[in-house]
Parts: sequence; structure tokens; C-alpha cells
Amino acid sequence: MPARCLKPFLLALFLTVDSAQSATPCADFAARLPNLRRELCEAAKLQPTAARSVKGRTLWVSDVKPEHATLRVLVVGAIHGDEPSSAAVAFHWIRLAAQLPMVGAQQVHWRFVPVLNPDGLFNPSPRRVNAHGVDLNRNFSTPNWERDAKLYWEKRTRKDPRRWPGPRPLSEPESRFLHDEMRNFQPQLIVSIHAPYGVLDFDGPVVPPSRLGSLYLHQVGIFPGSLGNYGGAHQGMPVVTIELPNATRTPRDAEMRQMWLDLLRWMNARVAAAKNVAAASGGYLDSKLVPAAPTAE
Repeated sequence: MPARCLKPFLLALFLTVDSAQSATPCADFAARLPNLRRELCEAAKLQPTAARSVKGRTLWVSDVKPEHATLRVLVVGAIHGDEPSSAAVAFHWIRLAAQLPMVGAQQVHWRFVPVLNPDGLFNPSPRRVNAHGVDLNRNFSTPNWERDAKLYWEKRTRKDPRRWPGPRPLSEPESRFLHDEMRNFQPQLIVSIHAPYGVLDFDGPVVPPSRLGSLYLHQVGIFPGSLGNYGGAHQGMPVVTIELPNATRTPRDAEMRQMWLDLLRWMNARVAAAKNVAAASGGYLDSKLVPAAPTAE
């Protein structure tokens, strides 16, 4: 083939492959993720975004949006590709969001990104990092990132390649996509699903939930470049970080449902607290998840 024809041919081939992958994402997800039937994935009605991973894989979202939604919640799975259970739980929760769209009297616009790191997930041996070898959960632009992220990686992790924060903040297409979602969607809460430590973590300006299902609150600290640090500590968007007990196996269906119900109860308590603050001040807080006072859940 003449050289002048090669570039258009390769571009057409790439688009054809990506279109084929885009048309049938659920076959791939069901084959890779634990406890995920293809029918459950298809019921999620995933929508392609314009964003692509390093290797050109589509980043998908699923919106559950009642007509009069007043709260916006962003749920993210598989930031780390070797935690497939986190993505599977996100798919199960999409179904529950459609069944239970209310938090008290408030309707919720849920936006799910079930797989933020598809290159890590679909690597022959799933990897924590993306295709550039970057830990996406250390790549967000927290203050003094250039100094602190590098120092933490070198001194605290001893240059663990699984935790490399990247050459600069938001250097990766996947972290830039999530950053843009936070900026454009303006969630009042972010739920980030991980594994396998079996605890509940939290960052942000509100009283955290004490438990979700069998997971109890155990705040593990603040890391340079992490989503919790960036969103919760510096952007004022509360971040609930769920650490499932197992990276390759989901909790039982009843446990996933209980975690979801506990999340809704906590959200409802925060909304009620926000309304109390608004009533006391004569203002309106747009149903933000802020507390009237630091009280135990």
C-alpha cells in the first residue's frame, strides 16, 4: 500500500475497531467483571462519552435522572483496574438507583462512571495503574502536587510503580475526564468504590457516615493527588470512599443493597440538616450535603 494511503487506512481501521468495541461494551464487561450478567449491564443503558483512555477505549457513563432531580451524585468504579469488584458493584447500584430514585423527598440525578480505568481492567493481568503506568488516584491537582506527590511516592512508597502519581497533575486522559465531570456536573456528593481493605473512608466538609452495610468508618488519611483529597478537602465536594473487602469478588446481593440503603439514609440526614440550616438563616442551600452541626450518625 502506498505510504500516502496508509494513514487514512489506519485511521479508518482504528475507528472501525473502536466502533465495534463501543457497540458491545457489555459483552466485554460481563466477561471481565465478577457477578455481572450481560443483561444487568445492558439494563444500565451505558452512554459513550467523547473521552478515551490512553489506549483509545471509550469511557462510559450511565445517568439515572428523574424529572425533578434536586441532588447530583457522581459514582465512580474501577479507578484502579485490578479492583474489578468495584465496577461490578457500580453496575448493581445503577439498577438500585433506578428502583429507588428518592432520598427522602428529594429526587437524585445519579451519574455513574463504572469503569474509569478500562486499560488497567482489560490488561491481560489487570493492573492498578493505567496504560501509562500512572495511579489515577494520585493524579489529581491537589495543592503543592509537584512537591508532595513526588516526595510521598519516593519516601513513603519507596517508588512503588503501582503508585506512581505521573509526571504532572491531570496528565492522564482518564483523570482529566473525571476532573471535567466534577467541574461540569457539579456533584454534591462523590462516591468512589475501591477494594480490598474492607473499610469506609471519607473526605469533606460534612459529618461522614458511620457505616455502610458491614463497612465501618475508618479514615485512612490524606494522600497527595487523591480524589478524596482533591474533591473533599479542596473542592468542597464530599467524597465517600468505599473499600470493598475483596477486589475480585463482590459482596452478596443483600449486602450491596444494604450498603446502598445506608448511603441513602445518610444522604437524607445530610439533606435534612441542610434544610435546617437554611431555615435558621432564612436562606436556601440548594440541598447541599452540609451539616447543621457535627452530630453522630
